[in-house]
Amino acid sequence: MRYMILGLLLGGPLSLYDLHKRFTAGMAQFYSGSIGGIRRALTQLVVAGWATVEDAEDGRRGKREYTITPEGKQAWREWMQAPLPPSSDSETMILAKVFLLGWLPEDERVVTIQALHDRVSEDAKDIDALLQSVDSNDIAADERDVFDFQRATLEYGAHAHRLLGDWLAALETPGSVGAAAARASVQQNSSSSAAVADSMQTASR
Repeated sequence: MRYMILGLLLGGPLSLYDLHKRFTAGMAQFYSGSIGGIRRALTQLVVAGWATVEDAEDGRRGKREYTITPEGKQAWREWMQAPLPPSSDSETMILAKVFLLGWLPEDERVVTIQALHDRVSEDAKDIDALLQSVDSNDIAADERDVFDFQRATLEYGAHAHRLLGDWLAALETPGSVGAAAARASVQQNSSSSAAVADSMQTASR
């Protein structure tokens, strides 16, 4: 959460409640930021020297605003360009980084997207290998129902990673053309998403 807050502070000073509104309005679809969690993260940022806090200029009583420092900007850029930890929720972190990508210079955006795309490709290979492994097993008739639901979940994960990879590949194109291509990629794959959902419903019957 600390790095997401730093990314939001790149747009200018924000109060605790301003930041909470940003999380609710922009990041809520992939990340939940509570008031308490944001407050704790802000305290950590100030202690680390990555942000400063002062009374708001409008003079409203009790309102304090946080500002990112040069050290905070550098920490955020390093986080944006760093590989995702193996144990992290890759989809959430990828969406968070893409959400904040516009604050990076264009050349650094391309490098960041490529790194995210590489991670998605690695995860997709792992899921495909797992699918091949489970498909090679002989399933007893009385275990077929259990297996079908478990395999449907793995198949969904494989499809989701392919969609995410296509979306990132489209974003690698610099400028608005890349964003338009990413939207087109999602639209083109929407029918495939529906097909996966249908197959999972069929398996449940």
